[in-house]
Amino acid sequence: MVAELKEMGVELMVSIWPTVEQGSVNYTEMLEKGYLIRTERGLRAAMDFQAMTTHIDVTNPDARKFLWDTVDKNYFSKGIKTFWLDEAEPEYTVYSLDNYRYHRGPNLAIGNVYPREYARAFYEGQTAGGQENVLNLLRCAWAGSQKYGALVWSGDIASSWGSFRNQLQAGLSMGMCGIPWWTTDIGGFHGGDPRDEAFRELFVRWFQWATFCSVMRLHGDREPRQPQQGTTGGATCCSGAPNEVWSYGDEVYEICVRYINIREKLREYTRGLMKEAHEKGSPVMRPLFYEFPRDAKSWEVETQYMFGSKYLVCPVLQAGKRKMKVYFPPIEGGKKWSAFDGKSSFDGGKCAEVECPLGEMPVFVREQ
Repeated sequence: MVAELKEMGVELMVSIWPTVEQGSVNYTEMLEKGYLIRTERGLRAAMDFQAMTTHIDVTNPDARKFLWDTVDKNYFSKGIKTFWLDEAEPEYTVYSLDNYRYHRGPNLAIGNVYPREYARAFYEGQTAGGQENVLNLLRCAWAGSQKYGALVWSGDIASSWGSFRNQLQAGLSMGMCGIPWWTTDIGGFHGGDPRDEAFRELFVRWFQWATFCSVMRLHGDREPRQPQQGTTGGATCCSGAPNEVWSYGDEVYEICVRYINIREKLREYTRGLMKEAHEKGSPVMRPLFYEFPRDAKSWEVETQYMFGSKYLVCPVLQAGKRKMKVYFPPIEGGKKWSAFDGKSSFDGGKCAEVECPLGEMPVFVREQ
């Protein structure tokens, strides 16, 4: 199957959680060898989602090797080269953080390194196996995670305008922390009915914004919930409703197609930004002050940003908004900002009201 998909130009990604069920064939061995996170008191179980589980202790180098050897045997050796590393915080049913102890010390002292070491286990295994350009999707990160090919997404967030606004801040903050590979679930993860006109508007605005993010990625658990299929494995957790771009009606579909094509046209530009991030640590998504440090106003604007050094991006973050005020930072030499469609231009150092109909998010090009 993996080979057949590769022939079609599709790269299969496998989702792996760091949880180990007590009924697993590996549990006893991992327990005896100290490969699992310990508890200071009570049951040695950190989660009760689908089963009683605990987490592999990836701060233990021997545990990382055991993890990778298992993944290598079952997936990597069969041609799977990309992994979705969920639960990377790790997540606990009860957040009594003082109760968990890792190989490297108590959770309260070193717990934040867990997602970095989880990414490291896969990165080192993949590179040792000859893979180049390693990139895996993770739900969490810490300082240094970028060294281990971590593409971080912002987690299982709500499908709401408030959550949408938070994602903008999250993406900019991650970039300033040196982690350029970042993405979000377009439309949010929890909730949202594709048949609901109000949610369709949120989805469109999120989709437009994602076109000018480090990674453009559609994912979400939509309503209404679908009937359960099967009784084992992931089937015990029923799935959400359709979430493809054609699931939102003709108008939304046409808007999505337009922005997919825009993203495709930006492919070489985006690759250049990634190269710059790799060589210089420059964020892909940049607060205005990063590009215009001498402009006091650019330190105050929080709802616009630069996609690289060229594009000024102005997400539409409120329902029903069809006009918005945009601030245009001053460009040296008195150069102007041009609308993305090239039909209008604006002077730097000034604000202006611009149109933002549902089918269009304001984006402006910096004159070079």
